[in-house]
Amino acid sequence: MLVRLVLWSLADSQTNVGELRRYLQDEAVDAFASVPGLLFKAWISDEVTERWGAIYVWESQDDSMQELPSRARELIGKDPDVVEIFDLEASVSVSPELARLGLAFE
Repeated sequence: MLVRLVLWSLADSQTNVGELRRYLQDEAVDAFASVPGLLFKAWISDEVTERWGAIYVWESQDDSMQELPSRARELIGKDPDVVEIFDLEASVSVSPELARLGLAFE
C-alpha cells in the first residue's frame, strides 16, 4: 500500500479554494470514483493559508503511476509544491475495506 500527499499553495495560482470546491462537485469526485487501484482519496484545503491538496491511498506503486482524471494542475496553473510518497504502515476505519491495511498487517 502506498500513500501520496500532494499540496499546492494557491497564493500565486490562477484559482482559489471556492473554485476548486466547485470543480470537485462538478466533475472530480465522480471522475475518481472508479480509478483502478485507488482505495481512498481525500481532497484537503485551508482557505486561510490558501492551500489545497489531496491524500491518496493506493493498492500498489504501479497503480499510483497511472494517468489520473484530474484537471487540478490545469486549474491551479502549476505543479504541486509538495508531493510526498509514503508506505502505509497501518489503518483504522469504520469502512471494512479500509480497516487494518498496511505493512503492519502483511
